[in-house]
Amino acid sequence: MSVASHRLAAVLRRVPRLLQAAYYVYRFFQPKYTVGVVGIVFNEAHHVLLVEHVFHPRLPWGLPGGWVDFNEDPSNAVVRELREELGLAVCDKQIVHAEKTQFHHLDVAYTCRVNNDVNTLSHELLSYRYWPLDQLPRLNGFHYRAIMRASEGVRAP
Repeated sequence: MSVASHRLAAVLRRVPRLLQAAYYVYRFFQPKYTVGVVGIVFNEAHHVLLVEHVFHPRLPWGLPGGWVDFNEDPSNAVVRELREELGLAVCDKQIVHAEKTQFHHLDVAYTCRVNNDVNTLSHELLSYRYWPLDQLPRLNGFHYRAIMRASEGVRAP
């Protein structure tokens, strides 16, 4: 190690808040992203759960999900969103697909096993339905790619 590295380490040990300040300066200049999550739920017939969204007029049918809250883990967000939107209790989840979908936005798709049926419909949704994979309505590209990726790991009856 160089002498400069040793000196820097000594200063940071004496004044650890300098490192925290440097972190905040670094974060100020780094790109910021919003993050969304969707849950992919298959029924016993290997049909996928889609919901009709109020706020998506061009492509109303899609996967259930929403935004990740500040400092929220995405895996917790998908559990929360499925519970809030549909009353579903997620008992197992696994990331199946993620991609940067818009300017400074990251979407993450989880396959989700649930242990109950839909028992509520939030004000953000008009309806829900399980769709056969060969009869899907027109979907957002990310949703379609995530469903196709998830379906590779699920066996049809």
